[in-house]
This record gives sequence, C-alpha cells and structure tokens, in this order.
Amino acid sequence: MMYQSDTSSDTSPEFARVEQATEAAGLIIMGALHLRSTEAKQLETGTLILLGTAGAFWPVLKQAPEWQGSNPVDRWSTRVIGQMAQTLGAEAHFPFGGPPYAPFIDWALKSGRTFSSPVGALVHDTVGMLISYRGALHFSEEFAIPEARIASPCTNCPAPCTAACPVGALNAHSFYDVAACHDHLNTQEGQTCMTGGCLARLACPLSAGAKRDPEQSAHHMRAFHPS
Repeated sequence: MMYQSDTSSDTSPEFARVEQATEAAGLIIMGALHLRSTEAKQLETGTLILLGTAGAFWPVLKQAPEWQGSNPVDRWSTRVIGQMAQTLGAEAHFPFGGPPYAPFIDWALKSGRTFSSPVGALVHDTVGMLISYRGALHFSEEFAIPEARIASPCTNCPAPCTAACPVGALNAHSFYDVAACHDHLNTQEGQTCMTGGCLARLACPLSAGAKRDPEQSAHHMRAFHPS
C-alpha cells in the first residue's frame, strides 16, 4: 500500500481504484480527507485525494512529451491528473495556474499527514520536507479512506532542519528569510543547494522517503532561483 495508514480495513473499493491509478501514473497519494468533517477551504462536501511525487515520478516525467519545452512538471501534471479525473469521475485541482490558487496548504494540513515543521515549512509523514503536491482529485461522494496518523513526526525529532541552512534562511525563529536564501544561491557555496536541493529540507530524516533524484531537486531550485 502506498498510503501510510495505521489500518487497511478502512479503505474502500473507490479508494483502491484511485490508489491503483495513482501508482500507474508515477505518483503517490499524499493525503485524503472528507471535506464536510474537516471543514476544508473552498470545497464543502465529498472526498479529496491529494497527489504528489516520490521516487517513481522523475523517470516517468523524463519519458513524457512534456519533458521537451517549458514548465514540464506543471504541464505533465495538468495532462496526467486531468486524465485521471476523467477516468475516475472526479474533478481535478492544481496548486498552480492562479491566482486565485487552490488552498493546498489548508487541504494538506487537514489531511492529517502534513504538519508545520520547526522551520515553518510543511513536513509530510512519508516524504518529509521534500513535498511536491501535483494536484488533487475531488469526488462528490464520500467513501472510506485510510485513517491518517495525526501526530506530527516533528514531536520527538531533534530538528536537524533548524541548523542545516548555511545562512540561516530557514530557521526556528524568523522561519524563512527569502532574501538571504536568494543571496546565498548566488554564491559559489550556494551551488551545493542549487544542484542537490535545499539543505534544510534534505536534513529532515523523513525526506529520505521521497527517494528524490538530485536532478529533480536541481530542477525545482532553478525554477525558484533562475540564473
């Protein structure tokens, strides 16, 4: 099972279909929630399934037609998750393409699998701080979903993320100093982050679960800090 839950008996045939389609696409289920009971933003009823990336995603993307051209990740996500929505009878939502933007942070936090880390960035129970939500599937009906772990993984963690950034851009006090981050990425020392990914995010013990190719991290860093 891709979904990290405490029990498997709570799943339904509907959820199993989504899980199978998600795996076939090269994605993972990063959370699921019933909208009415969680009082999530924007959507009021039904079931929402959050989709993201892990180790299988990057090789799939590089073989896709979207790899040639600009914004390959977003264009691939639009096509693949859009097709999944049509096949499964759902409505697709994406964290890009705005404003206005879909409230993915609210949805993620209310899924019970994503939390606020000591440095303010989100942390996920499977992929740590290497989070990449690519879309969500909204089903009008409620169906059984796995029970999420509601305890933050940061509770008993020594928080290496708070000391990993060379310039303290991500820290436990002011959270994210964007200017300091960009300034550092312009330096020779900052090329370590540019080619391998944010050191603070990589320091999270759970980030190993993303099984991310450094090439993917470099791609995201170039999008964040174009040269």
